[in-house]
Amino acid sequence: MTSSFTRHAMGFALDAGRLAVWLVLLVSIFTPLERLLALHPAKLWRKQVGVDVCWYFINSLLPAAIIAVPLSILARALRGADPGGLYSAEAAWPLWLKLPLAFLVNDIGAYWGHRATHAFPLLWRFHAIHHSAEHMDWLVNTRGHPFDIVFTRLSGLGPLYLVGLAHGTGNHVGIDPVVVIASTFGLVWSFFIHSNVRVRLGPLEWLIASPAFHHWHHTNDEHRDRNFAAIFPFVDRLFGTAWLPKHWPPVYGIDAKVPATLTGQLLDPFAPREGLDDRTSDKVVELNQGR
Repeated sequence: MTSSFTRHAMGFALDAGRLAVWLVLLVSIFTPLERLLALHPAKLWRKQVGVDVCWYFINSLLPAAIIAVPLSILARALRGADPGGLYSAEAAWPLWLKLPLAFLVNDIGAYWGHRATHAFPLLWRFHAIHHSAEHMDWLVNTRGHPFDIVFTRLSGLGPLYLVGLAHGTGNHVGIDPVVVIASTFGLVWSFFIHSNVRVRLGPLEWLIASPAFHHWHHTNDEHRDRNFAAIFPFVDRLFGTAWLPKHWPPVYGIDAKVPATLTGQLLDPFAPREGLDDRTSDKVVELNQGR
């Protein structure tokens, strides 16, 4: 038992060290970028930066460990299934063909999961933590309740197994390389689209998400609850939730008050509520019917 505890402790320490190195790398990239191309003036050590750094470590470790369990169960459940020979045919496809399809399927699944977090009060309680930021920068990407992150990621990754683009590996069911690549790219791109930079991508903005596209998702005016896709804006255009004018959002955040502390944000979704939560009470019907 002692050796097992030591092994797990060492593994945790190595993971934490790796994340610390990645944090230094992200700081070295985005800090000068947000100074040179700042959309809004901001202090380097702004309010709640310490809380968001804590979320960075928590959400880099906890959701991944939780997600691995249902994905492994799903992969085992689907092992041996091959409807019409579809799965075996897809398994033989080259990576350059599977990856674009995986990105698309993942983004569509995550779109509906993300949209659900805005449409249903119970899910919004958790997702509101992410939207509570009243300004945008790259570190806001890490702010989020672990339950919210697990739900949205499973909404995107689960369909990859269901349609056969991801499989268990070898004799043991593990995380498929397609899942690893899609997840890693999505995570890196999420830091960019949250960043405080006045970068526009021109015609490409309807092909791949830009900071402007995602900033409008965080607006707190009459155009909120739009732009749910994380990578492909045309998914929002397909389902009628796209909004991308030439100007930038005038205000960010939510109507409700969210605690400023890490513990407060972690426990806030479980606090008693009366009726529908703010932000969803007038949006549930609109989002479920589509615009």
